[in-house]
Formats: sequence, C-alpha cells, structure tokens
Amino acid sequence: MTHTISPSAAPAAPATAATTASGASARGLLKCAVVAGPLFLAVGIAQGLTREGFDFTRNAISQLSLGDPGWIQRVDFLVAGVLLIAGAVGMRRTSPQGPGHRAAPWLVGVFGVSFLVSAVFSADPGAGFPVGTPDSATPMLSAHGTVHMLGGMIGYAALCAAFLVLARRFGAEGQRGWAIACRVLPVAVLAGFAGSAVSVLSFTAGASLGLVGLAVVTARRVRR
Repeated sequence: MTHTISPSAAPAAPATAATTASGASARGLLKCAVVAGPLFLAVGIAQGLTREGFDFTRNAISQLSLGDPGWIQRVDFLVAGVLLIAGAVGMRRTSPQGPGHRAAPWLVGVFGVSFLVSAVFSADPGAGFPVGTPDSATPMLSAHGTVHMLGGMIGYAALCAAFLVLARRFGAEGQRGWAIACRVLPVAVLAGFAGSAVSVLSFTAGASLGLVGLAVVTARRVRR
C-alpha cells in the first residue's frame, strides 16, 4: 500500500518550530525588562559612591548626568530605555487575550521612552553637585531640566498605571498575591516621591522601588 502525505500536513513541523522560535524570541525581549531596572540602579549606585561631591541624601541619581563623567549616566539612561522598550514589545507578544494585554505593554513602553528623554535632557545641577555648585536648590528650572522632570513624571505615572493594569490581569488569572502587590507598588512609589520634600533619598527609594517592582513582576511573567 502506498502512503501519501497531504500538502496541508507537510508544513506542520516547520510551523511548530517557527512558533517555538517566535515564542523564545518574545520571552527574550521580555527578559530585557527584567534586566533594565537592576542594571540602571547598579550603574547609578556605583557612580554615586565614587563621584566626588555626590550625596544620596541630597542628590538624585539623574544629576550624575552632569559633569565630565556624566556621559556614563546618560548611557545608563539610554540602555535602560532601550531595554524597557524591548521588554514592552516582549510583553505584548507574550500576553494572551485578557485584561490589560494591550494597555500594560504600551504603558511600560512609555516608561521606557521617558528614560530616553532623560538621556537627552539632563537634570539641573544643585545641592552642591557637581562640585562647585551652590548648596541651595536651583532657583528656576532650565529648559532641559524642565523636560527632564516632565519626562520622569509622565514615565512614572505610566509605570504606576501599568502596575494597576497588571493587578487586574493577575486577579483575572487567580493570582491574588501578585494582584495585591501590583496595587501596593504604585502607592509605595508615589509615597516615596511625596517624601522627596523632606529628603531626596525618599525620592530615590520610590523610583528604585518602581524599577525593582517592574523587574520582579516581569520575571514572574517570564516564568509563566
């Protein structure tokens, strides 16, 4: 007896292989969002500990973009932004239909773009940094300092919104603990920002918590 293979059956194996490769590629992009925050913070903290005149209790990490070695922090912003945008693409490709499958990736993408803005538009000097800068705060924001601040505000607003969208997603999947965490994170981030009126360290803690929180939540998505 002669066995024949129908034309429709022949491409099945290549199609499966292509699907697997596409899924692996999407997960690889998603992992970029896992790396972005910790890498950004590691580079920023290392600089803050070694740059003359920098004080974490008085200066924001963004100010490391100033001065001759400032290019390191600008590259740090740039790399983090690219990784976050890549992670947003991976999130979109790996998110099945359901609550937030479109909104969350877009919001994370906006967060990534805000880092690119910060790479181009530096924060203003102040609080004694760079060395030689008066200890007092900058009396009036410059144009580039204003864009930097607005970019950061929009970016972190998008991140907080992304956490809330992901909370809804986790809730729909029955992952109650993760849903609660994603509702608490934006509150903690905004509380840190509100505390910046008392200490810059509070602002840094809030911003760092947002970055680490996104890395942890995204890592959870990668494992699933």
